[in-house]
Amino acid sequence: MRIDILHGDITTRPVDVIVNAANSSLLGGGGVDGAIHRAAGPELLEACRGLRRSELPGGLPVGAAVATAGFRLPARWVVHTVGPNRHAGQTDPALLASCFGKSLKAATGLGARSIAFPAISAGIYGWDARQVAEVAFDAVRSFWSSPGAGSGSPLELVEFVLFSEDTTAVFRAAFEASPGSGA
Repeated sequence: MRIDILHGDITTRPVDVIVNAANSSLLGGGGVDGAIHRAAGPELLEACRGLRRSELPGGLPVGAAVATAGFRLPARWVVHTVGPNRHAGQTDPALLASCFGKSLKAATGLGARSIAFPAISAGIYGWDARQVAEVAFDAVRSFWSSPGAGSGSPLELVEFVLFSEDTTAVFRAAFEASPGSGA
């Protein structure tokens, strides 16, 4: 498995899955969520409304993940996950780790070979980008080393696609300092 850290627009990535830092309503919002909904087209909103009518009438819980088609995106699928909101008192790193782990599990279930993540919860939800990066890298490595999950996954590439240069620099520094980075 390869981990890449890129500065750019996640909606343009030619990967099998992009991860949406969604809100629990799944009906679009600002930031990454709004950008993904705009790029995917109205079909994504309709697919999310369908999920709300059927299996998720109360919305997607924090730390959970669910997949839809990617519609007009280069990515075949979108995995939606709801990150914890520090401003709302959701400060447990396990909730954040769950977003990454459950997204990887969903992508594996789809047979995806590549996935791109944003900095889940690092924006308006108030988490420090360095902590998000550390939790994300730990979650990816834990998934990969877990028997029956990552070890049997078709995933070959995990990208972290960050919109700001500052966040990209923070993720790169955290990756270089993390165990198993090869640095």
